[in-house]
Amino acid sequence: MSKLARSTIGLMIVTLLAKILGFSRELVLASVYGTSAYSDAYLIALNIPVVIFATIGGALATTFIPLYFESNNIDGDTRSLKFANNVFNIVMIISIIVALLGIVFTKPLVKLFAVGFRGNTLKTAIDFTRILIPGIIFIGFSNIMTSYLQIKNNFTIPGLISVPYNIIIIISMLVSIKYGPYTMVWGTLIGMISKFLFQVPFAYRNGYKYEAHISLKDEYLRKMVWLVGPVFIGIAVNQINAMIDRTLASVLPEGSISALNYANKLNQFIMAFFITSIAAVIYPMLSKLSSENNKEKFVGTVVKSINSIIILVMPVSVGAIVLATPVVKFLFQRGAFNITATKMTSIALVFYSIGLIGYGLRDILGRVFYSLKDTKTPMINGAMAMIMNIILNLILVKFMGHAGLAFATSISALICIFLLFNSLKKKIGYFGQDKILKTTLKSLASAIVMGIITFFTYKFLIKVLGLSFITEAIALFGSVFIGALVYGILVIILKVEEVNMIIDMINRKLKRKSYIKEKSS
Repeated sequence: MSKLARSTIGLMIVTLLAKILGFSRELVLASVYGTSAYSDAYLIALNIPVVIFATIGGALATTFIPLYFESNNIDGDTRSLKFANNVFNIVMIISIIVALLGIVFTKPLVKLFAVGFRGNTLKTAIDFTRILIPGIIFIGFSNIMTSYLQIKNNFTIPGLISVPYNIIIIISMLVSIKYGPYTMVWGTLIGMISKFLFQVPFAYRNGYKYEAHISLKDEYLRKMVWLVGPVFIGIAVNQINAMIDRTLASVLPEGSISALNYANKLNQFIMAFFITSIAAVIYPMLSKLSSENNKEKFVGTVVKSINSIIILVMPVSVGAIVLATPVVKFLFQRGAFNITATKMTSIALVFYSIGLIGYGLRDILGRVFYSLKDTKTPMINGAMAMIMNIILNLILVKFMGHAGLAFATSISALICIFLLFNSLKKKIGYFGQDKILKTTLKSLASAIVMGIITFFTYKFLIKVLGLSFITEAIALFGSVFIGALVYGILVIILKVEEVNMIIDMINRKLKRKSYIKEKSS
């Protein structure tokens, strides 16, 4: 098994654990607060520090990786560690300043993110935000530690940081039933801090040593500043899109923000399990291959990564559209989450799922450009997609309500990947376009057939088994299993290259085990 495959599968396993806990957190929130004013206020308050500093921290972390490799290749370990500490200390200063400004200007900040909030909902959101704003500092620290560990080929620990984070929040949500919703918010702040603290000992084991060093004259820092602006804008585009969605949703009926959030979390679960895992592993590899000017391996890695995303995400996208209502009902409909909430969330899930392949490929293609030290192209294409998203938001929200916001996000994501593919062709010429197109068409055809069979299988099972929680669960999982089986058979029949590679890899491992057993006997 290749190093890329081993690292990706390992990260997928730990990500699955972390995301199951993250999804459990959403289930607990839905059960305790449903689609209420408290859940809307909490989600806005939680989103603000993420938008503010995840954008800054994400931009710094993205440009940090290729420049660390450049520094290490040219000047060695001591110099690259000095560069890492320089970045860490500058992030510390920036994040403290941003947090203090956030505490002072909390009210206008909340109004910017939720223009439709009034009265008690607005007051609650302001109080919640004021508690969570200091979390900005630890989001910044955590981003740098994650990048450092990924550089050192340690993907497991960054993948696990959400485990203590989600456990702490889940406990605080359950405790808040007795002691009030503010308990949940304080628990969330502690969870943010835990993400950074969890990584520190492992960073030290991988050679990190903290030094109180700041130098604005560092040549690699200057390069980073030159690169970070476009990356910041590119990442901010995604956050602005989310902010605009929530802002427009805040003027819609109560619970619209929560419905969009729960639907989006379902898609993010898939994104994190497949897409984020692959993207996290390939980015340091692409950065290294780019710095070594190894174009053949670079293109090969790009093709494998893109096709892997297409093969994995295409059936999930179609499946989520077909089974949106039963999935939402099974996962969320209990406690304060009623039938109305299920309808609102499932319709949002359908329209978010249309663009699932777009979200995934946008993430991968962005990293391809960043590894080439081209930060402007993703920024320009992302800005164009953002403008399209805003226009579509304003049009579709009038006719489709919160579902229109989800649909606009999907359309803009699909437009963005077409723009990025075109830009990549201009940038490096051939990048395996023919192979990617073949895989896309084969996967799409297989997924459509799978979707039709899955839909009728679910309807048949429900008709035979009847309506109850257990029988609906059997029907849901049964139809998902049949659908997955159909898709797997079809992509094998159609000879999708990456699938054949996986089968060959499994056969080699089975033959190796068989050989070892024969030898030992």
